[in-house]
Amino acid sequence: MTRLQKGRPSHLNRPYLAAAAAVAVVAGVVAAAPDAKSEEPTPKLGLIAASTSVTLDSWKEDPGVYLDLGTYLTSENGALELKVTRKSYKDPVVAQQILRNGKKTRTRTLPAGLVNDFAGLPDFTRITLTDEAGSTVLEKSEAFCPNNASGRVRPDAPANSKYPESCPTNPFTLGSVWGVENGWASNTYSGFYTAPVQLAAGTYTAEINVAEKYRDLFGIADKPQTVKVVVRERSWEDEESAGVRGSAKTTASGHSAHAEHDAHAEHSAHAGHGAGADTPAPGAVTSGAGPSYNAGHGPYPSAPPALPWAVKRKALERQALTTAEAGDGPGQTDGSRQAPGALPNAKRPAGKASVPDVPKPDLRSLPAYGITVSDGYEEVPGKDYLAFSANVWNAGPAKLVVDGFRSPGKEVMDAYQYFYDADGTQVGYTPTGGMEWDPRPGHEHWHFLDFASYRLLTADQKETVRSGKEAFCLANTDAVDYTVKNADWHPGNTDLSTACGQENSISVREVLDVGSGDTYTQDLPGQSFDITDLPNGTYYIQVLANPENRLKETDHSNNSALREVVLGGEKGARTVTVPPHHLVDAN
Repeated sequence: MTRLQKGRPSHLNRPYLAAAAAVAVVAGVVAAAPDAKSEEPTPKLGLIAASTSVTLDSWKEDPGVYLDLGTYLTSENGALELKVTRKSYKDPVVAQQILRNGKKTRTRTLPAGLVNDFAGLPDFTRITLTDEAGSTVLEKSEAFCPNNASGRVRPDAPANSKYPESCPTNPFTLGSVWGVENGWASNTYSGFYTAPVQLAAGTYTAEINVAEKYRDLFGIADKPQTVKVVVRERSWEDEESAGVRGSAKTTASGHSAHAEHDAHAEHSAHAGHGAGADTPAPGAVTSGAGPSYNAGHGPYPSAPPALPWAVKRKALERQALTTAEAGDGPGQTDGSRQAPGALPNAKRPAGKASVPDVPKPDLRSLPAYGITVSDGYEEVPGKDYLAFSANVWNAGPAKLVVDGFRSPGKEVMDAYQYFYDADGTQVGYTPTGGMEWDPRPGHEHWHFLDFASYRLLTADQKETVRSGKEAFCLANTDAVDYTVKNADWHPGNTDLSTACGQENSISVREVLDVGSGDTYTQDLPGQSFDITDLPNGTYYIQVLANPENRLKETDHSNNSALREVVLGGEKGARTVTVPPHHLVDAN
């Protein structure tokens, strides 16, 4: 059970554009030759080091070293593929390995309790660090997301990996797929799933190996990798005074291709839906769990790059968007591609509206999370608010597509829902309300009206307060369940700066792909209830998808989700206690 005191939601943890360039791995480091074939039906996994040495930075303004040691897990003779699910929030997380041999597929269930969430394989690698005198200065374990930033290890490997680009961190995730493509390698660095370590400037030797339980489980050879680690202490103030302005672009925290970032990343990559509470970012820098992909936003901000605090501070002060020098190119496959929003139809739909008998989306709500209480501060003195994060997702089997068209001079766009056959051909449409421009900071895009509703219910589940939030920009911010039928592991419109238009847009297309959800976080305007005059006691936060049933769905019976909260304290100092939701103990 989580008890939270009054605290102002953080506005400084907005996602920064991840830009960790994956180290090129040559084919010679893998045991299997490009044309080698094995009769063994299981993938052959191995741990490799891309380099014999790395240089990492510890910044005086924010001391700590992130141990990105450049080690990778390779997969040959087939892909490493894991399906991770839970039947409900009452059931534990179960992981299965999917083994493919030609047209034959078999499944083996991994040991119970091996994983308990969807963020990756816990305690996968073991790292031992010794100093120049041979003394052990650090021993630690690291988690491993197989969907980490990756690259090919031989030229005849598939050009693209079919697996998702990150492991989801939303506490109410229902299903995920993890994988290392055949002939590819995935970085074992767990990044912001772990805390930085304190190391003095100097030279160290790191020994990295896969934990014995995983070596036995997947048949990985007991071959630890050794990497020389040079830790150097740096100071932004010293470098700025010396005129070194651009050094962070090439040397920040040991990563290459890092540029300076700033808080206006909030307008790219879902950050327009807000950051969250003061929770350390859980996504790995090199995991692709940056703003481009389903990192599980809300109170769990997507992973910032391993930039020093001083760089972030300067970026926040500048308040001017500068994009990172990152992306896929020769020798670089860092998973940092932006997925642009789909373009709307050029014209309003013609002909008679119809709702054909084809697959449709299935909108479902997740229980609220990221729950906290605050007063109105100087903006609304004397008020108490219950803030929360909420997600509505699409269980499929069809994506939700809504276009908005603006008549010249009109403030509201006319919205239409589109329908498609199995081949992706548009076969129908129907009017479905409208879209309006939201000028408030943190939004500043076109919102589709009546997508969801938030209500605070009493202990007997009677409505007592309704949130003013009633319009939404649709985007695929979270991978909620990539195991459902037709789930898109590489969804589009993951970047709010393109998905939801600008003030002068004439038309907008908003899409919610199958398997993905859209999180609005607790620090955004309207994402709260006024509880000033409510008595202490038990309440339920209701997240209700498609409240007026204006959108056509396969099932309208699963649109509501409840989360119990207990209000306490007194006016100006309210508290909230958040009991676990079955097995999910996340506030």
